[in-house]
Amino acid sequence: MDLNSLEAFYTKIQTEGSPESGAVSPAELQREIGHFNVFNVAVLMNRRHERPPMTFDRRSFYKISLIQGRSRIEYADQSVEVEAHALWFVTSRVPYRWLPHDQDQRGYFCIFTEEFLLPARGSAPVEELPVFQPGGCPVLPLTPAEYATLEAIFRKMELEMASGYAYKYDLLRAYLLELIHAGQKLQPVPALAPAHNASARVAAQFTDLLERQFPLATPQQQLHLRTAKDYADALAVHVNHLNRVLKETTGHTTTALISSRVAQEAKMLLKQTTWTVSEIADALGFADVAHFCNFFKRQTGLVPGAFRG
Repeated sequence: MDLNSLEAFYTKIQTEGSPESGAVSPAELQREIGHFNVFNVAVLMNRRHERPPMTFDRRSFYKISLIQGRSRIEYADQSVEVEAHALWFVTSRVPYRWLPHDQDQRGYFCIFTEEFLLPARGSAPVEELPVFQPGGCPVLPLTPAEYATLEAIFRKMELEMASGYAYKYDLLRAYLLELIHAGQKLQPVPALAPAHNASARVAAQFTDLLERQFPLATPQQQLHLRTAKDYADALAVHVNHLNRVLKETTGHTTTALISSRVAQEAKMLLKQTTWTVSEIADALGFADVAHFCNFFKRQTGLVPGAFRG
């Protein structure tokens, strides 16, 4: 699955969006560190009925959307129905698409690169922020009051983008961090629990190592780490120690966590690509199709062909 670039995003917006969308090219928009822009959903919806549904893919940038209206969000192997208001965080590591149920959609979204936040000293790397963690809860339902509070931040972003203020991007970074922290405060408390001990750090390192192998972009891409011992060796710990740590911190064994993530990737590849079952099995590190089919049935209760439909 290819990683769509900023240039491809702007080409799509310019071709299919309305001329009032403010979608200028990245080079014209910003000539400093990183990239940032903000968009009004209602404006971009003006011609949405004329174009096909959004493709399921990964983008090379981060995105935060404030949604008002009925729609469906699909990411990885998950699907979430939005009935009224929601805040949605997208990382470049997870494929997604947004499917509005009707034209009555309001809100905003902003896009930015990791480099854009680099000048904001003291801020954590984007991938370490709880709202951008793989396997988290990127779609957060909002009350009308919460929506109004976040909408005010986006409106400030929109006004600042149109201003001639010499330090506008410094101010936009502050607004973006305010938005991220507002979203993190809305997350369930366990997702924000910091790692205070060595066991939690090892568990976090394992999760990061596991997630960095995904998603698989082509049938030729192969998993480098497949077993509990592979991960233990990469983390320079004994496999028994890794298993004990993960059991204590997550309630699951190393093998169970690896199998669950491999099954999740398999489901996504079966639903969102045209790869053959054999290609998927090979990319995921199975010796043959039979082993993959048996694994998939144990994880999901279905054989790959039945799941793909």
